[in-house]
Parts: sequence; C-alpha cells; structure tokens
Amino acid sequence: MQTAASTKALNQKSESASLGRQKRRETVAGYAFITPAVILLIVFLVLPFLFAILFGFTKFNLLRPDKIQFIGFENYKILFQDSLFYKSLFNTLYFTAIVVPVQCAVALMLALLVNHRLKLRNAYRIAYFSPVVTSMTVIAILWIYLYNPNEGLINSALNFFGIPNQPFLRSANQAMHSIIFMSVWQAAGYQMMIFLAGLQGIPGDLNEASSIDGANKFQQLRFITLPSLYNVTVFVLTITTIQAVKLFVQPYIMTNGGPENSTRTLALLIYQQGFQFRNAGYASAVSVIFFLIVVFISFSMKKFLRDK
Repeated sequence: MQTAASTKALNQKSESASLGRQKRRETVAGYAFITPAVILLIVFLVLPFLFAILFGFTKFNLLRPDKIQFIGFENYKILFQDSLFYKSLFNTLYFTAIVVPVQCAVALMLALLVNHRLKLRNAYRIAYFSPVVTSMTVIAILWIYLYNPNEGLINSALNFFGIPNQPFLRSANQAMHSIIFMSVWQAAGYQMMIFLAGLQGIPGDLNEASSIDGANKFQQLRFITLPSLYNVTVFVLTITTIQAVKLFVQPYIMTNGGPENSTRTLALLIYQQGFQFRNAGYASAVSVIFFLIVVFISFSMKKFLRDK
C-alpha cells in the first residue's frame, strides 16, 4: 500500500512537472510571437507620439535640428488662436459627418443587392470592390480629369441633361462635396464586404419563418436583418469614422487644401506645417490635438453605440 501510494505521488509529481514545462514553453512561444508586433508598435506608434508631445513644446525647424528651443505652451497658444486650425477642424468634422452615414448606407445597400442570387453577382462584387484595392493616388488623379470643368466626363453627362458646366474642385462651395462623392464611391466596397459577411451569417430560417407569418421584405429588413447586423454596423461605423477623420490623400492631390482652404483638413495641415514649412514644433502640437480628437470621437462613438 505504501509503495503504491508513493508511486502514485511520484507519477502526479512528474505529471505536474511536465505540465509546468509545457506551460512555460507555451508562454515563451506566445511572447516570441507577439514580440515583433510589440516592437513595431513601439517604434512606429508609441515613440513617434511621445516625440510629438515633446516637440510640441519646442520651436523646431526641420532644417535646423541643432537649434531646437524649448518654448513651453507657445505652440498651443498659437494653435488655439489660428483661424486656419479651426477651419481645418471644421472641414475634417464636416467631411466625417457626411461621408460616414452616406458611405455606410451605400455599402449596406450594395451588400443587400449582391447577397441575392443574381446572375453575374460575382462580377458585381468585383466591380464594387475594385476601387478599394486601387491606389488612392491613382483614383484621385482620375477624378481630377472627371471633374474637369471644361472637358470632364461628368460635365459632359450634365450637359446632356441641359445642366451647364460645374466648377467642382475649383469652387469653394463644391470642392469638399466633390471629394465626399468620390470618397464614398471609392471606399463603399470595403464596407460592403463586411456587411455581406454579416448578412451571410444570418440564419435563413428567420426570414422563412417571418414569410410564413406574413412579413414582407421591408419588415424582414427592419425587424430581422438590421437588428442582426447591429454589431457589424457598430464596427463599420467605427472604422469608417476613424478613416474619415484622417482624410489626407484626396485634398492633398486634388486641391492641395483649396480653394480658399475649403478642403484643408487637420491631417493636411499637419503635413504642410511639418514638411512644407518645416515648422515641426507647431505640427507636433497640432498632431497631439488631432490624436486627442480621434480618441475622443472613437470612445464617444463606442459608448453611444454600445448603450443603444
């Protein structure tokens, strides 16, 4: 009896030691897998943000890195008195407020369309998604020609219906809306694929049962499809908002912030101050405020949507 008990205890001890070694190996493997990602995160996100905070308190010309001067909150005082900063902030928020709901609505409609068993539906999916995988620079240049006030294809189509030529990108009143239209066209395919994945995850039995109960297509959409897509919708709204707030490529290539600063955004303002005017200190201060705005919007949306 004593020998059997001793043997059992030794086996349990050996098994425990083996499990401990296995757990340590798994822990080491886990750290080994996440280490490259953590290093990249620190190098390309954490450190630049810390340097931005530091440089925001300095007068720093990129061409004179040896002449950095600590000036305290002077950059922030200038920033909050700068009308161009407020104009850029307004343009950024205006673009976000319009493009996010419109783009998500278009994406949902496209997803509902291609989710049906239509002929050539795979071709439709490719056509809707192809602008997403095309370089934004190429698309922006293409739409410059489409928006050409004299020879552009869009004005030619408007002329066919008796509408005179429109200035589009050359008008302070139309430039931002022109960029919004192009942005919705370009990115809706990405959100469409996410909505499509959500639609395909809805059990078909729900719609069949509702049809038997007499529900029409609109009622199925309202009471089954949309509630089932709630979590997907929250995700799409969040990522679309973050991308919209970071608007840069379209105004940089198509208008360079003009005309009359009507398309200048915070991201473009940071680039111009930092790399065109070499005022890295002021650009860093704007970057910090921009980061805080993005974080505030993200957490506000998350709280608002999750509380619903």
